[in-house]
Amino acid sequence: MLFYILRRVLYAVPISLGVSIVCFLLVHIGPGDPLSAILPAEASQEVVDRMKREYGLDRPLPIQYLIWLGKLLTGDLGISIQTGRPVMADLLPALANSLILALGAAILGFGLGSLFGAIAGYNQGRPADRFFTAFAITGVSVPHYWLAIVLVIVFSVELGWLPSLGMTGSGSTAFTFSAENFRHMVLPVIALSVIPIGILARTVRGGVSELLAMEFVEALRSKGLGEARILRHVAKNVAPQAMAVMGLQLGTLLGGSILVETVFAWPGTGLLLNNAIFARDIPMLQGAILVLALIFVALNLVVDIVQASLDPRIAR
Repeated sequence: MLFYILRRVLYAVPISLGVSIVCFLLVHIGPGDPLSAILPAEASQEVVDRMKREYGLDRPLPIQYLIWLGKLLTGDLGISIQTGRPVMADLLPALANSLILALGAAILGFGLGSLFGAIAGYNQGRPADRFFTAFAITGVSVPHYWLAIVLVIVFSVELGWLPSLGMTGSGSTAFTFSAENFRHMVLPVIALSVIPIGILARTVRGGVSELLAMEFVEALRSKGLGEARILRHVAKNVAPQAMAVMGLQLGTLLGGSILVETVFAWPGTGLLLNNAIFARDIPMLQGAILVLALIFVALNLVVDIVQASLDPRIAR
């Protein structure tokens, strides 16, 4: 098991390096000049050249990458072109806000997805299976940003039950645990959790129905084991597959909620990236995309280790 963990950690190193190269190149191949976002149209060529030297944009891309990677290893993600502040100073609070939203959506999505999938798989071919399967397909098919707009119209505009914008009632970007702040979380958490519910429900349903048809389940029943104990055996065998989906979905919730955070004006990494894209803020884009990608790599590493602990056959 220890050798497996060390091997997975070693695999993560070149993957992280490759991710850094992709993140660096992606923001440079887009059209437009990043300095046009902060310089007036009448700026002289001398001013443009000076700004390019300050941000290192006058050097070849390989040199820019090596300089950026060297600073990255020291924790320096650069200076935001849009705000003039260190990227890390703006990124860390936004990442914490997105984590709050992602954890809420993960708890709701993973809990309901596992429950719905287990019920559907155990009742294969019955009305309960058809109902939860249809719900899962709908959840996967509905765009979460469209659902976010519908939730705002229904529960904020028409009924007036829940707030639609911001993270706190006072307009602050610092989240504190209070009833009012939790009310701001309800709609974005629901909008984000629908896709994980659908994906996990389909995964668990397929795993449960497949395992229930295996011979070892019939053997357990023939020995007189109750359905509750049989389901525990089935759940243990489905867990590694479900864990892989959960890890991928948690990473997606952290980095893939740009449109939902924009709809609800939630001050997380999604809204930060949205603003950086329109401002062509290359340092902010590079830093935010890289950090989110590395979190995704780390989550997959953790999931692999947890999977191996649940099922030793994976490590072998």
